[in-house]
Amino acid sequence: MTPLVSIIMGSTSDLPVMEKACKFLDDMHVPFEVNALSAHRTPDAVEQFAKQAKARGVKVIIAGAGMAAALPGVIAASTTLPVIGVPIKGMLDGLDAMLSIIQMPPGIPVATVGVNGAMNAAILAVEILALADDGIAARLADYKAGLGAKIDKANKELAEVKYEYKTN
Repeated sequence: MTPLVSIIMGSTSDLPVMEKACKFLDDMHVPFEVNALSAHRTPDAVEQFAKQAKARGVKVIIAGAGMAAALPGVIAASTTLPVIGVPIKGMLDGLDAMLSIIQMPPGIPVATVGVNGAMNAAILAVEILALADDGIAARLADYKAGLGAKIDKANKELAEVKYEYKTN
């Protein structure tokens, strides 16, 4: 299988957060790869990865990083593929990572999800892929319909909770 999504993290210590993206992509039957690359410790490898990703068939890159969080921006600077940044909670509850990722200069955008938001990054990647793949689009639609069903179920359960002054 050729990976359509590449999940990159600064180190394997980020895996507990990034594995949520892996699980979602797996559930959606979207081929993906996972690698650790560091913008500071392996800058040449990051640049090589970013420059070769499109030719290898990758369509979207998800990059998780904490603290200085340079990885998503460094990747975005070397590719025309969409890059989704996932700030990893570390110092300052992840605010430092989030600000590093969202404060990109003009011409080098990085879509950014919330701190530790790897699941949303994977959903966004699937939404991008669904634009050109009806099978992925159908699986995504089923997933989103399931979200509504969960809320309907929760409201039915809440209706059964009784309080003296509850009106619904």
